[in-house]
Amino acid sequence: MTTMDELKVTFFQESEGLLEELADGLEQMSDGAEDREIVNSVFRAVHSIKGGAGAFSIDEVVRFAHRYENTLDALRNDSLTATAPVLEALMAAADHLAALLEAARDGTETEPSHSDSLIARLAELTGEDADAAPEAPIDFAPMTIEIGGLGGPKDLTLAIWFRPHAALYDTGNEAAFLLREVADLGDAEVRCDTTDLPEFEALNPNGAYLSWNVTLTTEASETAAQEVFEFVEDVCDLTVGPADAGAPAASLPELPVLTAPDPVPEAVEDTPAAEVEAEVEAEVVSPKSTAPAGGSQNGSVAATIRVELNRIDRMINLVGELVINQAMLTQCVRRNGYSEGDDIDAGLDELRTLTRQIQDSVMAIRAQPVKALFQRMSRIAREAGNEAGKSVRIATEGAATEIDKTVIEKLADPLTHMIRNAVDHGLETAEVRAAGDKETVGTITLSASHMSGRVVIEISDNGAGINRERVRQIAVDKGLIAADAPLTPAEIDNLIFAPGFSTATTVSSLSGRGVGMDVVKRAIQSLGGRVTIASEPGQGSTFTINLPLTLAVLDGMVVEVGGQTVVVPISAIIETMRLDAGQFFGLGTDSHVVRIRGNYVPILDVGAVLGYRAPVDDPENRVFLLVETAEGSRSALLIDAIHDQRQVVIKGLETNYGQVDGVAAATILGDGRIALILDPAAIVTGPVAADTAFPSTFAEAG
Repeated sequence: MTTMDELKVTFFQESEGLLEELADGLEQMSDGAEDREIVNSVFRAVHSIKGGAGAFSIDEVVRFAHRYENTLDALRNDSLTATAPVLEALMAAADHLAALLEAARDGTETEPSHSDSLIARLAELTGEDADAAPEAPIDFAPMTIEIGGLGGPKDLTLAIWFRPHAALYDTGNEAAFLLREVADLGDAEVRCDTTDLPEFEALNPNGAYLSWNVTLTTEASETAAQEVFEFVEDVCDLTVGPADAGAPAASLPELPVLTAPDPVPEAVEDTPAAEVEAEVEAEVVSPKSTAPAGGSQNGSVAATIRVELNRIDRMINLVGELVINQAMLTQCVRRNGYSEGDDIDAGLDELRTLTRQIQDSVMAIRAQPVKALFQRMSRIAREAGNEAGKSVRIATEGAATEIDKTVIEKLADPLTHMIRNAVDHGLETAEVRAAGDKETVGTITLSASHMSGRVVIEISDNGAGINRERVRQIAVDKGLIAADAPLTPAEIDNLIFAPGFSTATTVSSLSGRGVGMDVVKRAIQSLGGRVTIASEPGQGSTFTINLPLTLAVLDGMVVEVGGQTVVVPISAIIETMRLDAGQFFGLGTDSHVVRIRGNYVPILDVGAVLGYRAPVDDPENRVFLLVETAEGSRSALLIDAIHDQRQVVIKGLETNYGQVDGVAAATILGDGRIALILDPAAIVTGPVAADTAFPSTFAEAG
């Protein structure tokens, strides 16, 4: 990969952060925020994207971003007000800008007419000519700095001293771009001051040492020159004034003048390719010359580096092997007669602690907030709303909740299905909502939170809810259930997860092909998670996804059932117990419940559920695990014995075997044996549990 290719990859990576900043600002404006700095941050995000796209000649992005930037500029100077239609247009433009960047990154094409229609829409807001050509993109030829002249007599000579802080580069700005904008104002002579530049060995990529002195002869005003730096004034040192007023540039030592012939292509026409590439790299490194390793020279921005995801994946795999080998070593020591309290036992405890710390640190590297995913879903919801002719508002909660990056990536497809389903089937049209005394704009809420070592994501809408009579009839017509099947409301709701089920009467771009929610369920299950639904007719529906925080390791309790060793996730266990005979009660012919502190919970024999043995006749003096699902229902899992509590490495079954009801994954124990990792919630809600249906908890009466 050439230097330019690497720079382009970096541009697309940085653009993701700028798009997040853009979406954040627009969301705050939609919520009624009137802080001018929010408008400025939104403008800066689009401006930075346009500048970077121009550097790589991504013309369609430059063309669209230029018009978008003009509209935002109108908001800044108060010639345009952030009304609902204006914000709607700005959000649509943000979505399209993201799509253009994705297309440019992936090498795909976008429909030009979409850009044209949005450009016309933005131009209409400001009263501008939609066909006006955007400013010429930045010429990113491999030169140190391009200095152009406007030519002709000039009336004013300005002296400009400019020293960026490290934070300037962190916000997506480039000193070279700013200097070129200065040069566009007239004839500019630029001198780079490298006095504070340390030796190469002392450089660290998180600071700034260079400063520039510009002598500008221009017909423009001093204010025009200052406006070039308007959005970076808080992250740089700057002086602009008449050259005869003793500006800092006049007192600095004589430095080499950095100029470039015009036109630029002729300047590199005979330069060997290797030298050109070296110059490009030098240009990029120089503006980002750095502060000492302890921190940035100006400001306190944390140092960061970019690492390929597959390198982190390899590290995670190695940590997993370390966990397994640590368990094997511990078991070998125990088997060879060493007892607790020996020196070697103390060393093993320290090794276990260090292994856990390493694992936690590596997991933290992969953990990312769901914010970017939620913003992507907001865009999909708006697009789906436009296709369905419905007005949709997106609300998010807990966007800072962190989850493993792999889980986030695999969530994108099922969440997309659920969002489009909520728009198409959940929300009513504006006319229907108005007739039902509802706000004409429907709301879809995305929320994320941590609970008991797992992450819970909810997608809820304030639409019509599930039409259970219609769902039941469709299921009967498709042969999914018998016409006289006795189903609870919750069981009817869950019919929408059946393969081939659809309530759509016609095939559209959103739905009607009988795929979607069953795909969602299988995708969530493949992540070791569960999806449930709760619906209130006329009020809306809520889909709840319960997922592990990571797909790599978990804390588990090693237990024995029916002669088999299995692992139960610690996060699902409330307590372990042995119970007296007086706490058990029969229910029907072959089911039991147990009384725990005044509440009754059903007993589930894990050995029988998994088919390891016949059900236990007498539960007295057995070991129980009191577990709770994400929905709050509790059950007492009957097991034979508890062996240990340890951290285990998760090994998926789907690739080499398949999905097994009641089993989340597998692991390798310290002695090399394979043990299944149970999914308590699936066991509680599975077919066997249904035969012992009983209220999860109810207060003791009398």
